[in-house]
Amino acid sequence: MPDTAAPTLRAALAALDNGGAADEAAALLASPGFAAAAAFVARDHERTVADIIRLTEIASPPFGEATRAKAFAEALREHGLRDVSIDTEGNVTGLRPGSDPEAGLVVICSHLDTVFPAGTDVTVKREGTILRAPGVGDDTRGLAVLLAMLRALDAAKVQTRASILVMGSVGEEGAGDLRGVKAFFRDDPRHGQVAAFMALDGLDPSRLVTAAVGSKRYRVTFRGPGGHSFGAFGLVNPAFALARAADALSRIRVPAQPKTTFSIGRMGGGSSINAIPEEVWMEVDLRSASPDALAVLVARFLAILPQAVEDENAARDTASGRIRVEVKAIGDRPAGATDLGSRIVRLAQAVMGGQGYEFHAEASSTDSNIAMSLGLPAITVGSGCAGGRAHSLEEWIDVEPKASAQGIATALGTLLALAGTEASAPAV
Repeated sequence: MPDTAAPTLRAALAALDNGGAADEAAALLASPGFAAAAAFVARDHERTVADIIRLTEIASPPFGEATRAKAFAEALREHGLRDVSIDTEGNVTGLRPGSDPEAGLVVICSHLDTVFPAGTDVTVKREGTILRAPGVGDDTRGLAVLLAMLRALDAAKVQTRASILVMGSVGEEGAGDLRGVKAFFRDDPRHGQVAAFMALDGLDPSRLVTAAVGSKRYRVTFRGPGGHSFGAFGLVNPAFALARAADALSRIRVPAQPKTTFSIGRMGGGSSINAIPEEVWMEVDLRSASPDALAVLVARFLAILPQAVEDENAARDTASGRIRVEVKAIGDRPAGATDLGSRIVRLAQAVMGGQGYEFHAEASSTDSNIAMSLGLPAITVGSGCAGGRAHSLEEWIDVEPKASAQGIATALGTLLALAGTEASAPAV
C-alpha cells in the first residue's frame, strides 16, 4: 500500500494529544445540535428498523455483495451525499462535506457482506422488538445505522469541520480478507486525506476495538506418488506428513498476552479409503494482536512443514516418488493498535461514559485493521443494541426503541467528536 502521510494528514496526526478530550466530549453531548440529532434518532427509529429489514433481505454472500451495494448506494444518494460511487472492488462511498477542507476526512465504514452463502434464507422474522435473520446484526444493522446518522445530522442541521466519508465495504468477512478497505487505501485518491477511521461493526455500544487482531492464513498441500493401500503399503504417504505437521503445530507454545492463536480449520484430500492419497491439504489460521508475535508464530509454523516432509520421506519408501509440500497464502489481515491514551480513544471513551455506558477496550479483526496497520487513528464501535448468535442462522437483534436509539446516538456522538463541530472540538 502507498504511503498515506499526506501533508494534511501529518498535520492532523501531529495535533493528537491527550488533553481536553473529556471536556470536548462533554461539550458536544451538551450541545443543542447533538441533543436535536439524538432526539431525531429516537423519533426516526422505526424507519431505521425498516432499513434493517430491507437491507437484511437483500442477500449479500461472500464475494456477492453487488445487489446490496447498489441498494446502499441509492440510499446514500437519496440522503444527499455527494460523489456517491461503487469502486472497482465493490465498495460504496459517499461524501458529506465538512466546513474545513484542511480537516481532512473521517471515514465511517460498515461492511456489506455477510458470512452466509448464496441461497441462504435471509427473510427477517419479527417477534415484538426482536428481529431474527442471518446477518441482521453483522453488519446489516451497521449499514442502517449509518443512514440513520445521516438523517439525524441533516435534521439537526449539524455541520462538521472534517468531511465525513461514508463507506459500505466489501470482503470484511472470512475469505474476503478485508479486500474492500485494502483496495480503498491502495487505490482511492482520497486515502491520503484520511485523518481518522471508524468502523461500525458489532452491537455493544460500550465496546471499543482499539487493537487489530492480525491473521495469516495458509492452504498447505502435501503431495506424493499414491498407490494401493495394501499393494503399495510402505510407500510414503502425504497424509502422514500432514499429520506430523499438524501435531507439531499443536505443540507450539504461544504467549497468553498478547493473545496469539492457531487453528486448523479445514482438511481434505484422497480419492478412496483403500488408496494411499496423492494429495491431502489443510487450511491453517494463525492470529495475534501483536505483529511481532504473529511473525514469530508464522516463522515457526512454516519451519514445521519441510521438516514434516523430510521426516516422512525418511520413514517410508520413496522409490516411486517423494513427498512434496506446497504452501499458498490465502489470507493476510495486518495487526496493529490505536494507543489507549490517544485522543481518538479518549474522545470515544468520554462519549460512551457520557451516554451512560461503561467503556471497555477490545482486540478484534475488523475493517479498522487496515487503518491501524497504517498508523492512522482508528477504532471500531458497536451499532448500539443487544443481540446474539452472530454468524449463525439463528442470529438476532433487539430493536427495543429506547435502548436502540441510545446506542445509535452514542455511535453518532463518537463520530461527531472525531469530525468536530462548532460546538465541540477541532477534528481529530
